Amino acid sequence: MSVVKSPLSEPDRKTVGDALQGALVDLVDLSLVAKQVHWTIVGPRFRSVHLQLDEVVTTARQHADTVAERASALGIAPDGRAETVAKTSAIDTVGGGWNKDVEAVRIMVEALGAVISRMRERIRDTDEPDPVTQDILIGLTADLEKHHWMFQAENA
Repeated sequence: MSVVKSPLSEPDRKTVGDALQGALVDLVDLSLVAKQVHWTIVGPRFRSVHLQLDEVVTTARQHADTVAERASALGIAPDGRAETVAKTSAIDTVGGGWNKDVEAVRIMVEALGAVISRMRERIRDTDEPDPVTQDILIGLTADLEKHHWMFQAENA
């Protein structure tokens, strides 16, 4: 049941809803992974990578809110619960304990790469049914790709 009526047809609403839900889950998990690594990083580049990780957290959280609100605007109830995130995220889990700075950067390169890959699929999927959602996904993917580039440069 939805009290918000979508301007999209039911098949388009399903496609867009799946894209938005997947994006939300990946963004929530990305923010959690980045924060976990932020808390456990050690090494000579601690400060610079520590601060860079917070930038990823901020980006992911801002875009997660935009994505969730877009879903709501289309009559799709967003689901960012921990259980849902744990079951459906594309990001590998992060182990406990401390992470050397080189390992922290590697974790983030992999996590960002996984999310970007799925976001690009969602961009393609939403091209026809909803260019407004596609535009949101394009913007957030550009921001994630900038973080991805910067982390790759850390270990070059």
